[in-house]
Order: sequence, then structure tokens, then C-alpha cells
Amino acid sequence: MNQISIEEQKSITTVIIKAAVMLLEHGAESRLIEQISLRFGKALGCDSVEMSLIPSAVVLTTLVSENSHTTTRRAHRQPINMSVVHEILQICISCEHHHDNVQIVRDKLHAIRRNYYNKWLLIVTIGLSCAAFSHLHGSDWVGFGITFLAASIGMGVRILLSSKDFAPSIVFALSAFVITLVASLSSYHDISATSNIVLSSSVLLLVPGFPYINAILDVFKGYLSMAWGRWMQATVLTFMTSIGMILAMSLLKIQGW
Repeated sequence: MNQISIEEQKSITTVIIKAAVMLLEHGAESRLIEQISLRFGKALGCDSVEMSLIPSAVVLTTLVSENSHTTTRRAHRQPINMSVVHEILQICISCEHHHDNVQIVRDKLHAIRRNYYNKWLLIVTIGLSCAAFSHLHGSDWVGFGITFLAASIGMGVRILLSSKDFAPSIVFALSAFVITLVASLSSYHDISATSNIVLSSSVLLLVPGFPYINAILDVFKGYLSMAWGRWMQATVLTFMTSIGMILAMSLLKIQGW
């Protein structure tokens, strides 16, 4: 363990922080990022691993005997993807059990491919989910159909804008605007008697649940700076969703829900 050269230590540090940044980018909670980094460090021969997390970067230090090496990497915005988190965890377990060297771990990390759902399947599934929620809350069948239409179109808009690399806040605002416009069909000519349920159910796909849940978990596990950053991110998305809805309702002169 103590025969690791400085160059080897730098390579180990680079591999560990790459895994940590990938975990952060794809939505892992802070405690999990720290635990996996520590396990990688131990498995690759480090005496200890120290790290600091902020929402946009990772600072990591490895200690081997009397030598320490510190590096910093910026985390870029990526969609939440638990398959990537799962694959990194599997690589960590394999490294512990089979004593993989740093080159093998690096190759495995580079080989990770993000698995995305088919976008059309996602649009239909999200539409049905929001429609089912509206029905559970008392919406009539016309409202069910309009909710499905509004949520499906909104999800399509969200996927399209995200693929064009628009900022998430803009994506959420424009998606909410379009969803509210479509959902407002239920309030015209008394097509549906439950237009308020249709409006509220159609925008459920824009609730930033993952950042809120991670923020709460980070608070209870002592990562207050991460919790604050994630909470602010979720709050901004919620605020922009509200802006989009208010603009659409003002345009159509819809009063209340």
C-alpha cells in the first residue's frame, strides 16, 4: 500500500474524482458520493480520502503515507440518471472484490453509457401518469383526456428544449406556459366540470422532486452547503414554473384554479 509512487497517486486521485463528479452530475446524494469515493480510495491503496462538495464542484485529496495530492473538478449540468450511479457503484464493488487496478477502473468509468428511455414512451407515460392523478382526485373523463393531452405536450416541449441546451429554468417556464394553455381548454364552454383539477394535475411533471428530496437528505446528513444549493435549485425551478403558469393564465384571463 505504501509503495505507491507519486505519479500513481495522481492517477488514483484523478480516477476517484472522476467517479465523484459523475455521481454529483447525475443526482447522487452527497453521503453516497463521499462513501463511494472513500471505498475507491481504500480499494486502490490510499490511506485515506478527504473531500469537499459544493453543488458545482468537487475538491478531493488522497493521502498515501506522508504524501497528499489535491485536485478540483467542476461538475457540469446533466440530467438525473440513476443507471450511471448504479454502474459506478458496481465498479466500486468490483474494485474491492477483484482488486482492480487504477487503469481498469478508469477504463470502466470511460465505458459507462447513459441509458435513456425512449422519448415517445416517456411522453405517453408521463401523460398517463398526470391523467391518472387527475382522475384519482375526482376529474371527469373529459378532464382525464385533456390532462393527458396537456401533460404529454408539455413533456414533449420539455424534452425538445432540453435537447437544445436551454437553461432548466427557461425549460420549466416555457413548459408550464404551454401546459397551462392546453389545460385551459377544460374551462371553456364547460367542456369539463373539473377544470381546476385538470390545471393542477397537468403541471405535476414539472415538480422538481429529486432536488428537494436530495436537499432534505443532505440536511439530515450534515451536508448543509449542498442542501442549500440543491434547495435553491429546486426553488428556482418551482418559481419559474409558477411564472409560466401565471403568464398563461393572465393571457387567457383565467381567475383562480
